[in-house]
Amino acid sequence: MKTLITAVVASAALLSATTSQANERLLIGSTSSSSSHYSYFVAVNQIINNQVEGVSSSVAETGATVDNLRRLGRNQIDMGLVTTNTGYHAYAGLDDFDGRPVDNRLLWVYTVAPQNAVMRQDANVTSFAELDGVRFNPGITGSATEKTTEAVMRTLGIEPHYVRGSTTDMVDAMKDGRVMGSVKSGVGERLDGSSMDIATFTPISVLSLSDEQADTLREEMPDVAIITIPEGAAEGIPEYTTWAFGVAVHAHPDMDEETAYQIVKAVMENPEPQINAFAAMRDADIAQMTLEVGSVPLHAGAARYFEEQGHEIPDALRPVQ
Repeated sequence: MKTLITAVVASAALLSATTSQANERLLIGSTSSSSSHYSYFVAVNQIINNQVEGVSSSVAETGATVDNLRRLGRNQIDMGLVTTNTGYHAYAGLDDFDGRPVDNRLLWVYTVAPQNAVMRQDANVTSFAELDGVRFNPGITGSATEKTTEAVMRTLGIEPHYVRGSTTDMVDAMKDGRVMGSVKSGVGERLDGSSMDIATFTPISVLSLSDEQADTLREEMPDVAIITIPEGAAEGIPEYTTWAFGVAVHAHPDMDEETAYQIVKAVMENPEPQINAFAAMRDADIAQMTLEVGSVPLHAGAARYFEEQGHEIPDALRPVQ
């Protein structure tokens, strides 16, 4: 009987210890459930619950980047979807966060959205400098693309004649020549479907930043990345340089370092569920994207993982207290 009691007590102690180790609960802010990005966060949630010992998580449908940053600032979520440009604005207290900064830390970037300035070839516009006065759509109304394009043009001293509208509006307008160019997020290193749709009606080109323009944006717009897209974004499109922002997972700065480390490790080492949920991640180098496109300091746990894998952390992404 004494032996049985001892065994029961030991078992109860073990159960108690296991429960205490597994009681860290995290809430992940995502986006609309109709978005493919929501599916990505469901996959991440499954990875955390299956691979990270002592942590359980769940996904909340939210209003995406700005909503997630505000929830991080109110301690309502622990991590979530953040575009790198808006994450920088929140961290630095700019634009929508003017005077109300939100401390947020980078975990990883899972996709990059190149911003492609697609032109009708018969516009005879071969450089950004030639856009002055040209009927040009900066991105669909209310989008991050629209806001960022306008900021880029201001920074470069270029004044197109902006035409606003939805993706459908702009595709139709470019097909019939009412608009000569439009900026649209790419899909990896390829033009998106709406740009390819335009190309079936009229020959297109993609504008490239000059070296001087690229250097200006690097210096004056740290919220965006400057990237080079290799030849083949569409048939007949040569290599070009443009601006981009990443879609990332950011965390509250108070997330435990070991927890952040284990989450990043699990995500980096289990790519298949993510690819199944978000096909644009196929063949993506998450670590490289993170270190090239990230815009705020890494969480200390994330930085530890990347350094262990032999990556050099850029100065702008080094963890801060």
